[in-house]
Order: sequence, then C-alpha cells, then structure tokens
Amino acid sequence: MRSKRFIFLTFTSCLIALVLVSIIAFVVGSSSVGIADIWTLISGGELRASAYSILVNVRLPRILAALLAGAALAAAGAIIQAVLDNPLASPNIIGINSGAGLFVLLAASLFPGLLWLGPVAAFAGAMVTALLIFAISVGTNASRLTVVLAGIAITAIFGAGMNTILIINPDAYIGSSTFLVGGLGKVMLSDIVWPSAYIIAGLVLAVLASGKLNIMALGDQTAHSLGMHVSRTRLLMLALAAMLAGAAVSFAGLLGFAGLIVPHLMRFAIGHNNRLVVPLSALGGAIFVLLCDTCARVFFAPYEIPVGIVMAFIGGPFFIYLILRSRRKA
Repeated sequence: MRSKRFIFLTFTSCLIALVLVSIIAFVVGSSSVGIADIWTLISGGELRASAYSILVNVRLPRILAALLAGAALAAAGAIIQAVLDNPLASPNIIGINSGAGLFVLLAASLFPGLLWLGPVAAFAGAMVTALLIFAISVGTNASRLTVVLAGIAITAIFGAGMNTILIINPDAYIGSSTFLVGGLGKVMLSDIVWPSAYIIAGLVLAVLASGKLNIMALGDQTAHSLGMHVSRTRLLMLALAAMLAGAAVSFAGLLGFAGLIVPHLMRFAIGHNNRLVVPLSALGGAIFVLLCDTCARVFFAPYEIPVGIVMAFIGGPFFIYLILRSRRKA
C-alpha cells in the first residue's frame, strides 16, 4: 500500500513531466522556434508570421492530438485489463483499434465529407469488437491467452477488410498508409474537435467509474454480494473503453501499445488501485505518445516517420516480455 505522500509525488511528477514534454515538443524541430516565441504567443505579444504559423497551425494540433490519443488509449487499456482480468489485453492487442479503423474507413468511403461521422463510426467499430471479445471471454470462459489469440485473429480479419477498402477505393482516406500504422503528422485542429469531446467525456466517466473496477477485482461472487451486476458492469466499462479507443483511432490511426505499456508501469509504481491507475494511466499515456511523436519527428530528421512505428519498436519487445513472464508464473 503506497503512502498518500508517494501518490501525491507521483501525480505531481507526471504533471511536471507532461508540461516539460509539451514545451520540448513545441520548441524542438527543424524550424527556428524557441521558448521566447511561445511566451510571446501566450502573452498576446506580436509574433513573427512564420513562427505563429508553425506554433498554431503545425505543432499545436499535433501536440494536442498526441496528448488526447495517448490519454484515451492508456485509460482504455487500464480499463480493458481490469475488466478482462488480463494483463496482456489492450485496445490494439484484442482488436478494438482495428475494428475502429475498419469502420472509420467504411464511413470515409460511403459518406465522404462528414467529419463528425468519423468518431461515431470509430466508436461503433470499437464497440462491435469489444462485444466479440466480451462474448469470447465471458461466454466461453476462455483463458487469458485464448482471448489474446482471438484478438489477434480479429485484428487480422479487420486489417484485411481495411486493405480491401483501400484497394477498391484508394481515395477513401487521404494518408491511409499513415493511418494504418498510426501517425499525427497531418492532423489539423478541425480533425480533433469532435473526438476531443468524446475523449474528455470518456476520461471523466472512466475516473468516476474506476472504483467499480476495484470491486470486480474482488471476484464475481463478492461483487454480487456487494450489489453489483457484474456482467452489465463489465459490458458498460468495455463500452467506455471502446469509446475512448475509437475516438483516438478516428484521428490518430491505429496507434498501438500505449494501452499495454503505460497501465503496467503505473501499476508497478502505485499498485493495483484502479482509482489511481486509471487517471495516472491517462497522464502517462499522454506523456508517452507525445514523447514518442517528438522522437519520431526529430531523431530521423530530415525524414519523419509515423509515431506508430516508434511505439511498435518499444511495445513489441514489452509484449514479448509480458508473455514470457506470464509463462514463468504459470
């Protein structure tokens, strides 16, 4: 049991890290923009036209997109791992991201120009996948590894569907190659207006409902004795995770592993109290995705790679480590 002082220091450290990483993301890059320019913009002073364009039209949307996507995916991962009682589960591992991506491409192909439809379609696709995983996990009493393997199979099927759409209608989604990997290079403020509303509402609900995850962790019988309808609560929490992951996928593409890595790090730091894990995962996910995106933008200059590639380089070995650790425990 962590002390209140340690928990306070952890939250404070995450907030400070979030501010520092955001400042770094604003400042570093191939263009000559510094802290003085940021202060001039914040204070309402007169800023060079080129610096204003870089900060407001290029870096601000990208930073906001990274923060929103990271917070949403990490919080969704924390919820999914708690609901399914499966440390290997995350939105990308069990196919929720792919389901959201498939429905986004379907919406873009069938109803082009309706910007508000993207987050709705992403949520629908994520929810369909969540229901499939819920049915496999609860209905068949499948093992943890079986759920993960089923999620990988669902991801492959939905991935084939996305590729089919892009072959038949290559213009269905501009920048589709980056979308399939996960990238933030072409995100504009208009792209994140609707998803941000879903994500902020979802994060608030996730924090408020995180105590229910602690009750479910006591076991189904204990939760029932405390008056909880376990199956209904599981389904509602999965729907909440689907909303968060779907909204992130609608503008960031198929970003992976934020929902796997960050919740594990937070549980290692502060324990298994989901009242703390969920909000800290949101903070940590925002930091993680923004840091990875900054590295993808700076380390390979003058080239730029999608942030999803950097996250895959980190998340792949971490996933293998979790599998090996689970086998050792078994």
